Amino acid sequence: MSAPIARLEAVEVDYPRGRALGPFDFELQPGEITALVGPSGCGKSTALRLLAGLEAPTRGRLERASGRGETAVVFQAPTLMPWASALENVALPLELAGVGRAEARQKSAAALRRVKLTGIDAAKPAQLSGGMAMRVSLARALVTEPRLLLLDEPFAALDEITRRALAEDVHQLWLQSKPAIVFVTHNVEEAVYMASRVVVMTSGPGRTAGGAAVDAPLPRPAGFRTTAAFRQAAEKVSTDLAAAMGVAEVVN
Repeated sequence: MSAPIARLEAVEVDYPRGRALGPFDFELQPGEITALVGPSGCGKSTALRLLAGLEAPTRGRLERASGRGETAVVFQAPTLMPWASALENVALPLELAGVGRAEARQKSAAALRRVKLTGIDAAKPAQLSGGMAMRVSLARALVTEPRLLLLDEPFAALDEITRRALAEDVHQLWLQSKPAIVFVTHNVEEAVYMASRVVVMTSGPGRTAGGAAVDAPLPRPAGFRTTAAFRQAAEKVSTDLAAAMGVAEVVN
């Protein structure tokens, strides 16, 4: 097994209001897709910020193999610059990294095509649907070819049909360059569909409470949600999550 791209060892994060995370252990291999599932306030987003290098743990050890420009984050809200076009939004990380304007625009146009967006290069965020805006955010994250992609509930505000379409798109995008992905969600079935491994967290401060490996290929085959492998993994994650929350069952 190769060296992990990220590792958290007994990390704890304290804020003025109290402890937000930990002790929490987590390891991510290159090219692996892992989902974090847990109740609101359990520290999933805090763990993601640690993995992104946006903050340091109060205690414990954080290791990141991805260097500057090799990690990308997509948040629940698209966080696009409202005054800039779709093409300009996607080009931003390249231009900040010193890539020339012409080259950055060329790569950005290609990234938009990768996420199935054509003819919208000049459109402003206000002119885009929620699903289109999220695709622009994905294009911006992928344009630098990151080794580590962190997705913080990126589909939460979208309708079910759009969520499913984007889940399949993320898998196809992953297939092209195979970055390691951490996908944060509240939705058990979405986690099982997206990831080869699901980690369940307790109520805050979050700790590991179980989870499941998902024995199925990525991208998912047609009809995967109706298979025994999907149902078994979803039931295992739901049971662990219910136990972590101290309730009888979890309803998606």
